Amino acid sequence: MSETYIPQRYATNPAQIPGMTTAQLRDTYLIEDVFVPGEIRLTYTHHDRVVLGGAVPAGDELVLTGYPEIRSDYFLEHRELGVINVGGTGAVIADGETYELVKGACLYLGRGVKDVRFLDASAPSSLSAGDGGDGAQFYLFSAPAHTSYPTQLVRPGEGNVRELGDQLTSNRRTLNQYIHENGIRSCQIVMGVTELHPGSMWNTMPAHTHDRRTECYLYFDVPEDARVIHLLGEREETRHLVVADRQAIISPSWSLHSGVGTAAYSFVWAMAGENQAFDDMDAAPVTDLK
Repeated sequence: MSETYIPQRYATNPAQIPGMTTAQLRDTYLIEDVFVPGEIRLTYTHHDRVVLGGAVPAGDELVLTGYPEIRSDYFLEHRELGVINVGGTGAVIADGETYELVKGACLYLGRGVKDVRFLDASAPSSLSAGDGGDGAQFYLFSAPAHTSYPTQLVRPGEGNVRELGDQLTSNRRTLNQYIHENGIRSCQIVMGVTELHPGSMWNTMPAHTHDRRTECYLYFDVPEDARVIHLLGEREETRHLVVADRQAIISPSWSLHSGVGTAAYSFVWAMAGENQAFDDMDAAPVTDLK
């Protein structure tokens, strides 16, 4: 059963970072339990009023309802939603229309879509009890919306594909842009998936900030015995978080973000704010970091 409330993370500022313990940093910026079998699990952050989380049908049908925290009769009454499947093939039903999402596919739902349901494409009998087996795992990223744009599905490889980085610097990666100013239209959301090539571990370098928007990372396909070391904070006052598979990071607009893994992995990047230009960022060269 899904929760009937959304836990909240309040906005923070750079002056708070120096005094935070590891536990406080994790409680503020790391979301550990994104995917819970049989539930829609969401978190509300006051940074750009983003809501993010996961939906794991685990053989059942999950319905995205309204929540008291967003003060709406239904979830997308005043919001938009990006959905990326990071598990087995599943389906999303939006106002009666069914959209099949293979792993890595992205679905955009605009303001005004009333009925949203998540389910597995596989028969329930094929799912392992307790852990969802190979069932769908939908990552959800939502932001306030001022108007409505059409529902649109993009499959892996159909978005704007960019090859970035170099094997010599351990950051060779394939970036799939799905929701952006020249792709799926949205009010605020910019969203896609990056896959690191074997032998590469850095997800972006140099580290950077987006002064006009919040960015959230969902790390996935991280091997069970591996971790990602995620950098955050200001360039002269950096901190780090140790992140496991299918955990998410909230990165405020003032915080730099970059990370290195002990093995190759993938991640969903999603942003919301007043600027949708993907390359609008302020670099923090590694020589400036402390």
